[in-house]
Amino acid sequence: MEVNHINMQGNDCEPDRPAHPGIFPTREAGKSDDQPPERSVDFPVSVVLPAGGTGERTGLQTPKQFCSFLGRPLISYTIQAFERVSWIQTIVVVVSKENVDLMTDIIQRFQHRKVRVVPGGSTRHRSIRNGVLSLGEEEERPAGDRPKVVIIHDAVRPFVEEDFLYKIAIAAKEQGAAGAIRPLVSTVIATTSEGYLDHSLERAKYRASEMPQGFTYDVIHQAYQRCSESDFEFGTECLHLALQYCGTNAKLIQGPPTLWKVTYKKDLAAAESIIKETLSRSACVLTGGSAPAVALADALQKAIGALDMELDIVPDLMGENTRYLLKEWNFIQVSVDRSCLSEVEALLTDLDAAYRALLHPLVIIWVHLSASDELSISGTAAEPAALMDLASAAKLRNVLLYGVQLRQSKDAERWERSVLKVAEIASALIREKSPALIGQLLQA
Repeated sequence: MEVNHINMQGNDCEPDRPAHPGIFPTREAGKSDDQPPERSVDFPVSVVLPAGGTGERTGLQTPKQFCSFLGRPLISYTIQAFERVSWIQTIVVVVSKENVDLMTDIIQRFQHRKVRVVPGGSTRHRSIRNGVLSLGEEEERPAGDRPKVVIIHDAVRPFVEEDFLYKIAIAAKEQGAAGAIRPLVSTVIATTSEGYLDHSLERAKYRASEMPQGFTYDVIHQAYQRCSESDFEFGTECLHLALQYCGTNAKLIQGPPTLWKVTYKKDLAAAESIIKETLSRSACVLTGGSAPAVALADALQKAIGALDMELDIVPDLMGENTRYLLKEWNFIQVSVDRSCLSEVEALLTDLDAAYRALLHPLVIIWVHLSASDELSISGTAAEPAALMDLASAAKLRNVLLYGVQLRQSKDAERWERSVLKVAEIASALIREKSPALIGQLLQA
């Protein structure tokens, strides 16, 4: 990992290592309504993502920020981590000139919002400067409405969390600059010109400088206006520029282990593993707008929360909700007293139209809610066979279709047990993706 070492007193903490994010960038739901009042940000914040690296250390021809995981480039996951933060206004992605068209296509294909592409420079600092300057040159904004705080983050650190972004933004506004730090993993030593040990640093006094870093717009803009050609050519540390050219001493904040950076080829495998697991932590519930389906979805949302999963509830995938077609990997379709699978067929058609590259299995769970007194599939004998046929066809394009049937009971205790059973079944199916249960109509 390429780090800059910051001298400071402090105790050793846990070493930096791949870790699972508490909140994953594929999530767009949850929304700001769930955000505590103290986390609200009442000043404009923008983000600059330098993404002009060539990926030499991965040994791959494709720069690592454009390597695909489950049909989506790595940089797309990073962008989503910022898109889901309601108080971030603009995301500027800085890429090499030859990759501008590629990045523009990624933004369009995955329906990213609030994102603009800016051509980069020949070095990291030149690219970041281009991104910062672009924030002050937006024609649609008056000069007084430019961002108060600019957050700079690496395009290949996809697991950044909103809680930490909030800490950086607030500290940057108050201090002028703020940055993430992590404990050093190894002791830093100096060598002689002959290749012998000269001296070592006391590890407890130093930290690794990480991303994200935040600055008031005036500080980072002024720093880049004043810095030297040597800084542009060889420098990597933005906090150093703020200190040297603006006299702004950054507030350093202990960052979580999830800030790790995809640097080497082995990191690509680790990132993919984390992405696969975290994609099993959420689902989109389609209710069709019917009251019984909405009631079940609400109860299911509470029950499944205890199983470390989150549900978004929408009536359909029309309008603004179409974004789930590209960004969600698990769907629960609730049908009420229907003996056909038309709603599931419609969902599959919508997914086909979205042109998703499904390199990782996508899960659809059809929940048939019956209002009859006796739970039965009598009168719908063709239904299990139709479900199996539909599931067989869906599997050809890596979509796993399962069925769950339950009765809507007036007995509150019995209904609660049934909902919990559905939650457990849905969670298990999404996590385990059992091929043996594809097309089966399970009873809850």
